[in-house]
Amino acid sequence: MTFAGSGDAFGSGGRLQACIHLQPNGPAGPPAHQGPVLLDCGATSLPALRQCGLDPDRIAAVFVSHLHGDHFGGLPFLILDAQFAGRTAPLAVAGPPGTGPRLTEAMECLFPGSSRVRRRFTVEVTELDPQGAATAAGVRAQAFPASHPSGAPALILRLTLGGRIIAYTGDTAWTPAIAEAAAGADLLIAEAYYWDKAVPHHLRHADLAAHRTELAARHTVLTHMSADMLGHRDQACHQTAHDGLVLRV
Repeated sequence: MTFAGSGDAFGSGGRLQACIHLQPNGPAGPPAHQGPVLLDCGATSLPALRQCGLDPDRIAAVFVSHLHGDHFGGLPFLILDAQFAGRTAPLAVAGPPGTGPRLTEAMECLFPGSSRVRRRFTVEVTELDPQGAATAAGVRAQAFPASHPSGAPALILRLTLGGRIIAYTGDTAWTPAIAEAAAGADLLIAEAYYWDKAVPHHLRHADLAAHRTELAARHTVLTHMSADMLGHRDQACHQTAHDGLVLRV
């Protein structure tokens, strides 16, 4: 796992936006039916991936937590880059209800006509029920409802790939669904936007500390940190991510 982008929407600490690269079977590469995949694809994802030496054209699927630009705004660039690179393998995109039309709108807004161009590969969009599960590119994704208004339901995600379970809060206020998604997971990736200041629709470190006994994942890593939280990261009760952090789960 590579945190190609670990930042918030505003580049706090010079960090790039949410883009977490999961590669099931290590450097030798995963089988064709499973991975590598992305958890979220913020607007800065292409430079984030390239700075980490990760090939965007090999990504099999993108799992989107919610439809804010710092979490899904990189998809038009990823798709167009794949088109110019001559990609032929399908690209799966799995996200909340409304992902399909929002992606089309984003592509037309940024690059008019781009959503209608014929490509050598297909973009296969799966819209996840906030209390359901689906499989995309060989990865099982279970979704839970998050508390984060974004014009469509926001999701907490639980992915099963490469024999591991990865839970991801995306952006959300505290909800018991976080503990449900994290139960028995090998890794929980959790937002920690602020240290203890209450910010609507976002997780604070104080929330995670208060509910620490409920989070039954083997390991937790904090991401999506504001300047306030970055100033407290040495006091955090969990490992904190940074751009380029590589973990073997």
